[in-house]
Amino acid sequence: MSVTTIIWFIFVFCIIVVSHEFGHMIIAKRAGIQVDEFSIGMGPKIFGFHRNGTYYVLRWLPLGGACIFGGMSEEELLDQVKPKDEDDLEEEIAEVETDELPVKKAYKFREAPVWARISSVLAGPMFNFILAYLIALVIVWAYGSDKPVVKELMDGYPAQEAGLQPGDEILKINGSTIHVGREIYVDMVINKDGKPVEVTYRRDGEIYTTVIVPKFYEEEGRYLMGLTNYMEYVDCRNSSIFKYSLYEVRYGLVATVKCLGMLISGNGSKDDLAGPIGMAKIIGDVEEVSKPYGFLTTLLNMFNIAMLLSINLGVMNLLPIPALDGGRLVFLLIEAIRGKPVPAEKEGIVQLAGFVLLFALMIFVMFNDIMRFF
Repeated sequence: MSVTTIIWFIFVFCIIVVSHEFGHMIIAKRAGIQVDEFSIGMGPKIFGFHRNGTYYVLRWLPLGGACIFGGMSEEELLDQVKPKDEDDLEEEIAEVETDELPVKKAYKFREAPVWARISSVLAGPMFNFILAYLIALVIVWAYGSDKPVVKELMDGYPAQEAGLQPGDEILKINGSTIHVGREIYVDMVINKDGKPVEVTYRRDGEIYTTVIVPKFYEEEGRYLMGLTNYMEYVDCRNSSIFKYSLYEVRYGLVATVKCLGMLISGNGSKDDLAGPIGMAKIIGDVEEVSKPYGFLTTLLNMFNIAMLLSINLGVMNLLPIPALDGGRLVFLLIEAIRGKPVPAEKEGIVQLAGFVLLFALMIFVMFNDIMRFF
């Protein structure tokens, strides 16, 4: 792995991690929640400083980050915390000691109103989606986008037999609206079992629906529909940039959710997972291909990876799994519905179990990446 690959890897990860943790921090502070630490990276610190009651720190391993709210460390150690009444909270102010002067903050995390906590936890994934859209604006302006229009068909294959012709614009596949041509590719990749595909398309202003039954071809070793080119270039250096940038984010979101569904349903494999080492290899491969076309092309391709990873991080963190933002949101929504929080010690046990399982998954994925790398 080259030095430039490592630099690009750090660049991509810093973009998505800073966005995620900044979302947590800025919304928490706006909601009056104490933020003890904002860190980028893991492991020993490189340097850090205090400002306005928050310790900002950069750590050596660029594999994650953290936004630690006031009182969160006590929760994770399963300390029992009794929530106070909101009337009492309005009269009480927590103070955090810094290297400078004590700074007044409004609430520790568990003491804050439940909707303030929900918005602070939800902000991390939401900022990942916002970042993805901002990056998409840059990419779409530079490269344009693609409409789902059939350009070429394989003679004698199912798509042609079902009646599709060059020039047909694909509108829906199995009831799902298609905005960019690459969404068709996602559906073809996921359809590993040869299930019939309902396609709605537009031809000469008229809308038609047909069913394509993929066939298994021994020479290819997979099911094929017979679509070889289904993308028509769209120049987005105009007002359409906003629409197509949104389509880009939607494409990444749909692809992530569908691939996640494959893994959960058992249709995927362990090789469909990638951790930091796997992503570093992907970044290295993209750099190698982009390098002959210049720095700007390489930078835009890295932005594209950052956009997809940011969407992926946002989706993964919304899963209702303990130790992730989604797991914490489950407890907060339960509290909002029942009017009182889940006991801190019970939530702490669940979160701790989640951390252990998540750590085990990280080890498995990293080992799998190493095996593939060599």
